[in-house]
Amino acid sequence: MHSATKDPAVMRQDAASIFNSAVRSVHGETVVKRFCRIDPHFFHAGNASFKLSRYENIYVIGAGKASAHMAKAIEDLMLDHIREGKMIVKYGHGVLLKKIRLREAGHPIPDKNGWLGARHIVNIAEKAGKNDLIICLMSGGGSALLPLPVEPLTLEDKQKTINILLACGASIDEINTLRKHMSMIKGGRLAQKAHPATMVTLIISDVPGDRLEIIASGPTVADPSAFKDCMEIIAKYQLAKQLPAGVMEYMRSGHAGNIEETPKPGNRVFSAVSNFIIGSNADALSAAKRCAESLGYHTMILSSMICGNTRDAALFHASIAKEIRKTANPLPPPACILSGGETTVKVTGSGLGGRNQEFALATAIDIQGQDRMVVLCAGTDGTDGPTDAAGAVVDSMTAPDSISAGSDPASFLNNNDSYHFFKNTTGQIITGPTGTNVMDLRIVLVG
Repeated sequence: MHSATKDPAVMRQDAASIFNSAVRSVHGETVVKRFCRIDPHFFHAGNASFKLSRYENIYVIGAGKASAHMAKAIEDLMLDHIREGKMIVKYGHGVLLKKIRLREAGHPIPDKNGWLGARHIVNIAEKAGKNDLIICLMSGGGSALLPLPVEPLTLEDKQKTINILLACGASIDEINTLRKHMSMIKGGRLAQKAHPATMVTLIISDVPGDRLEIIASGPTVADPSAFKDCMEIIAKYQLAKQLPAGVMEYMRSGHAGNIEETPKPGNRVFSAVSNFIIGSNADALSAAKRCAESLGYHTMILSSMICGNTRDAALFHASIAKEIRKTANPLPPPACILSGGETTVKVTGSGLGGRNQEFALATAIDIQGQDRMVVLCAGTDGTDGPTDAAGAVVDSMTAPDSISAGSDPASFLNNNDSYHFFKNTTGQIITGPTGTNVMDLRIVLVG
């Protein structure tokens, strides 16, 4: 059936197919095996090659929502070469591994399991010598899953600080700047502990622009930020009286130059470190585009870096759909507009939801009554906020149908209760852990 004649039910199926195709393309196992290979003499990562006979021991370490699947791929490639390994993943995101030890831990608020796993990873890094190779596997979520605060700070100090930063509306860059300066691992300190071992870090990106120093707070990447930046962030959000006293004392001492900074660009500890981004939101969007085109849609990738307020982003995407319907710009129907990134919800209500479900609900209200429009918005990791949903899919009749059934979508939106709106109607997307994490995907179809 040509897309121009598809009804909304079929277009919903198309949207799901496009999303699933995108997620599969950046699965942890898939991207590692696409990027790496091994022969009798070398481990190849992209265009770089590492001679196996050079190394007495090969260790595998890492953290993140996709890291267990990445570790499985490394075991499939080179199980007999691995001496020891340790991975930390979010609860429920683990897989069965043969030699690499796996620990599940808390995310987004770190917990004792994360602390124990991080301690083990540091022990491996510190015992590696100049004749050893460390393969480090990092993906989104790694910041929360590697909670090893510098002395004299405690895990409780870090938990309280992260809670406060999440609640105040700080950006991920700002949160990670403070995280790096409170950590024995982040901000290049893992590479510092592993020096002079050779380190190869394979990274699945979950940040706009794929900035290495931000993903998982850059454990093996030089840190351009400083204690001065931490103090400016604290001042910006007026957090000095909210943060634990020990954290404030530590930050002030660092700002005064009494505590060693994180390792900066040019530091010799990075001389044997290679960082590779092997999966990203842009990769997922490219796969989504190929799938959409195969289904008969004229397709455009808008951006992989959409951020800002969720409802503003929703109205913007709805406006493009309306423009396509009215003027056939920027594409003639049947059309598919794709975007990625990570927006922010301004919480004023007491409901339950996440940025993807909120985006879908706001869009549903704005496109109600339009002709054959479908919008899907979901997190590639299978999680949308503090819920078991990945996101939601809506069409032009979602809002009118819910109103006819006695459920007012605007009241759910005003209460930030998108989760219960979709749970009580239709459209909620439940995937479970997906084995990847490259932010969110949005699919706008105009039939």
